[in-house]
Amino acid sequence: MEQQAKDCGWIGRHAYAHRGLHGDGCPENSLAAFRAAIEAGLGIECDLRKAADGRVMVFHDAELARLTEESGLLADRGVGELTAITLRGSSETIPTLRDMLALVGGEVPLLLELKTEADRPVGPLCRAVRRDCEGYGGDVAVMSFDPRVARWFTKHGSSFPLGLVVTEEGRPTLIAHIKRRLAVELAKPDFLALDVRDLPSGLSRRQIARKAPLVSWTVDSAAALETALEAGAMPILEGAGVAAFQART
Repeated sequence: MEQQAKDCGWIGRHAYAHRGLHGDGCPENSLAAFRAAIEAGLGIECDLRKAADGRVMVFHDAELARLTEESGLLADRGVGELTAITLRGSSETIPTLRDMLALVGGEVPLLLELKTEADRPVGPLCRAVRRDCEGYGGDVAVMSFDPRVARWFTKHGSSFPLGLVVTEEGRPTLIAHIKRRLAVELAKPDFLALDVRDLPSGLSRRQIARKAPLVSWTVDSAAALETALEAGAMPILEGAGVAAFQART
């Protein structure tokens, strides 16, 4: 399949709400959190996992217990079961990717983070995401900690901007540096999503020097916002980081 030209410039022109604009009874990765992000004029970063029957769900954890009253793996449940599960502390239920795309309707840009397992192939989730996004008219980018995701989309000729999510958890080591370098070489990403605790870094400076998009997570304070912006990264915001960003704009 012939590779299509990619438009990546929009990534660096927006700030993003981390898992939607959540808090105060509005759960992360819920349709309510996405509505709030749209109302605030923020792009949306969210997490995707595959249900047992192949449908793409918007949910962060592999396990259901932290975010719902249920237990067990999300991957063991079908879409009918999952969309009936209430998110803890709310009347919101787990949305599908299709639900979210229908809600957003191209109003704000989307960063879709695919959650994978190291011992399982990434193809089924990638294929399902591509299928759900077919015909969507808004700006969408795909990213993951797993470099296999970008390789899959590249191999299959996707026009999505492809990102690699990277962290050293603020504790850079030689082993972490080697792993990061190998992941970048494997993924060959169009953009990077770097842990704000690791900024600034040689990796962020190289990204800026090549005029490639750079975003940073999780920007949850005024200090973290300053760190991200000084490093040339657009922030993925949460909590106090949202208020600090809004105070600047």
